[in-house]
Amino acid sequence: MSSCDGHTKTLAARVLTQEELDRLGGERTLVSDFKQMKLEKEAQKNWDLFYKRNTTNFFKDRHWTTREFEELKACREFESQKLVILEAGCGVGNCIFPLLEEDLNIFVYACDFSPRAVEFVKQNSLYCPERCCAFQCDLTKDDLMKNVPEGSVDVVTLVFVLSAVHPDKMKLVLENLNKVLKPGGIVLFRDYGLYDHAMLRFKSGSKLGENFYVRQDGTRSYFFSREFLAELFEETGFQSVANDYVLRETVNKKEGLCVPRVFLQSKFTKPDQPQSS
Repeated sequence: MSSCDGHTKTLAARVLTQEELDRLGGERTLVSDFKQMKLEKEAQKNWDLFYKRNTTNFFKDRHWTTREFEELKACREFESQKLVILEAGCGVGNCIFPLLEEDLNIFVYACDFSPRAVEFVKQNSLYCPERCCAFQCDLTKDDLMKNVPEGSVDVVTLVFVLSAVHPDKMKLVLENLNKVLKPGGIVLFRDYGLYDHAMLRFKSGSKLGENFYVRQDGTRSYFFSREFLAELFEETGFQSVANDYVLRETVNKKEGLCVPRVFLQSKFTKPDQPQSS
C-alpha cells in the first residue's frame, strides 16, 4: 500500500456514496451473543495467534510518530529532560524502537495484551532494561500501577489499540491510563475512524454492534467517531486538545484501487488540577 495523495485533517466524517450507505444500512444482523462472549473470552488467544502467524513482520516500523506527534519533543521544558513514555498496546515494538533510537533521553514502559508480542519486544536487539520495561497487561483489568509508578508518565501513546477493545470496556482502559499519567501529561491517540475502507469491506455476519466488527482471525475492530471518542475521554477525566479525522487515499496495487482511509488522530491531556464534577 502506498499513499496516492497527501492527507487532510478535518472535523467532519467522510461522506459516503449511496452504494456505501446502502451496504452499511443493510447489515442489521449481529453476531450471536454466544459467539460474542466466546470472542471476548478468547481475545487474548486470538491476538497471540496473530503474532504467532505474523511474528514481527506484519507492521512496519512507525517512523512517523515524532513527525505527527510533536509533543514527544515539545512537552520537554529543556532539551536534556528525560521523558517517560508508556506505549499502551506496544505490539512487537514498531513504535518504541524507532523512538529509542532517535531520542536518548526517553524511558519507555511498553505493555501488550499478547504475551508473545511482549516476548518479541524483549528479544529485539535494541531492548535494554535501563531504557525500556516491557510487560504483559490486559488494560481492561490489570492494574498498570503494578509495573508503572502512579503519576510518573509524561506521554501515553495509544496507537491502533483501543479499537481492539470491546466498547463497554474502553473506559476501564482510560481510567487505568489516567492513574499512571502525570497531571499535565498527554495521551496521543491514533486509530480507525468512522467509514474507513476497512469498515466498509466487512462481509455480512461480521457485525458485533454499532461500528464494531470481527475479522476472520477473531480479532475485533471498532471504528471511532470524533464525538464518541471525545465523550469517552472527557468522562474519564481528560480534556481534549485536538481531535481530527485524517483522510487519505492509499493505493492497493494488487487490486489497482485507490481506497479511502480514515483515521482519528487526537490528543487529550490530564488536567493539572482535578476538575470538579
